[in-house]
Amino acid sequence: MATSVNEFLRKAGRILNAGQSRALILTGNIHDVFHNNKGKSDEYCSLVEYLTASWNLPNLILVVYELNGPIRFIRDKDSEKVRKAWIEWRLGMSADQLAINRMMDTDKVAAEVDEVTGMYDDSFQKAVSNPTLALELMRQMCLCSRTKVGDSHFLKENLLIVVEGADMLLPDAPITSLNDMDRQRVSICHDWFSDLGFVNGDDSVVMIAESRSQLNQRIARLPQLIDVEVPSPDFDTRKHFISWFSRNDSKGRKIQLWGTQTELAELTAGLSLHALMQLLKGVRHGRAKLSQEEVVDKVEDFIKSQLGEEVVEFKKPGHSLNDVIGFSRLKSFLDKEVIPRFGMDSGEALPGAAIGGPIGAGKTFIFEAVASELDMVVLVIKNLRSKYYGETDVIFERLRRVLMALSRVLIFIDEADTQLGGVGADTHATERRLTGKIQSMMSDPLLRGKVIWLLVTARIHLLSPDIRRPGRVGDLIIPVLDPEGKDREAFLDWVASPVVSGKLTGEDRERFAKVTEGWSAAGFAALRSELKAKAKLQGNNDKLTMNEVIAIINDLLPPAIGETRRYQTLQALVNCTRRSLMPDPKVTDEERAGWAMEIRQLEAKGIR
Repeated sequence: MATSVNEFLRKAGRILNAGQSRALILTGNIHDVFHNNKGKSDEYCSLVEYLTASWNLPNLILVVYELNGPIRFIRDKDSEKVRKAWIEWRLGMSADQLAINRMMDTDKVAAEVDEVTGMYDDSFQKAVSNPTLALELMRQMCLCSRTKVGDSHFLKENLLIVVEGADMLLPDAPITSLNDMDRQRVSICHDWFSDLGFVNGDDSVVMIAESRSQLNQRIARLPQLIDVEVPSPDFDTRKHFISWFSRNDSKGRKIQLWGTQTELAELTAGLSLHALMQLLKGVRHGRAKLSQEEVVDKVEDFIKSQLGEEVVEFKKPGHSLNDVIGFSRLKSFLDKEVIPRFGMDSGEALPGAAIGGPIGAGKTFIFEAVASELDMVVLVIKNLRSKYYGETDVIFERLRRVLMALSRVLIFIDEADTQLGGVGADTHATERRLTGKIQSMMSDPLLRGKVIWLLVTARIHLLSPDIRRPGRVGDLIIPVLDPEGKDREAFLDWVASPVVSGKLTGEDRERFAKVTEGWSAAGFAALRSELKAKAKLQGNNDKLTMNEVIAIINDLLPPAIGETRRYQTLQALVNCTRRSLMPDPKVTDEERAGWAMEIRQLEAKGIR
């Protein structure tokens, strides 16, 4: 079965066969299971087993090293070949020369052979609990393999060494904070992979770690170390696994599904095969029918476990655009232009949108409704930064793998200006890398039409200019402003409806409008809650007179954030990318210049 999942194996093979590199690192979905169909096999196995089964070739000696485990050979006869070649290499003579020397001075040569043999056997035994010694021993195997005696090498076959848990062997930390053994391992691998003899030779080392960022930077930055990503399972891979699992039960039990295996494969986008196996085993044991809800919950739990609950959450907005009060022109634009564009194919789809506007304008509520209308998986990014050294890069790589695996997903980032920093010289290096990677992902053609980005912020000007450019969310920057005209009247009716009998008319409407001049959507929502609470406390069928409503409003003191909200409103206006979304679509360049001038005046007063 040819799928994108085992495409990484072909890529790694091409690199090694071409001699492009002799040091590879496999990253990504390394803890999953893989289909081994070599020979008569039809099973799923670990990555190491999959690699060794695929690369078990006559001209290769496969060596596997696992942390705190022995250096082991896939074929027993290869162990003796390497042992014999290493002894001859250390003695500096071929097997024929050794035989001749033995005939001339049996006791002396026998003593030297015993000494070197004992050294090798002792090193192999100690390497089980000494990873530093294990790495050095494997490095010496490569030296032995490429060293010639006469016209031939000590070892005829080429070595292919697979090192599991490379991030544990070569931890990413400043060199000054490493202990002596960690430093020595970094030094051994640096010398090993930089040695021209190894680079130009025929032996290879394949390391396995979830992320290149987890390796010590002295190794990770070596240009001769090439990264090959192991992707998450795609639709065809999941479908094959489900079919394989259903027909491989010793007790003949069938998996009961709400639909077809194809539908299950589609709904499990984002799951690893390990997680899918857990789900299917539970269903098979319980003999109950698997529901769509169970599958969705499993996908959500798995993604949270991969990224961390402090990093993402799944959002299931319970409201739609019909529940949004006012904003008639914006809702029409969203319904007719934005939502259809988000659902188009990659060529025509919008990569996302940035939403600006003052605090309390209703940005989050409105665009949660948009997410609900799209009927997509909604991931809310809470915090991509980690307090642990090097972990931020790893979190981002996990996020990217998740996004590549999901069929369609909406990324919702509230307070985006704090989540996504800048790329300037005064920004921390980790933050610059994170912002740069997200910017790159926004414009990635592979994700266009699959991933939609919604960045919501009251400080649109603090988003990186690179994020705001066309081709990213700069294609569409939407201002969400305080309600005016008919929209404001809709808010007045909405606020009054639970506590005032009948509709607002005449003088009551004018009085109500006057005392709420310049209020935001959040202000109206808070007032509605306040009026309902006061009405309930006073009794009288939970109703208030307009005089009582006005008295309550007059008792409220607005927070001293007027200039800040004005500054944020102006920034939303000058950054808007659609003339039709302006308060007046006929806005002139002179008016826009006036907004810029007012922004500078507010900044001179310390408003940011």
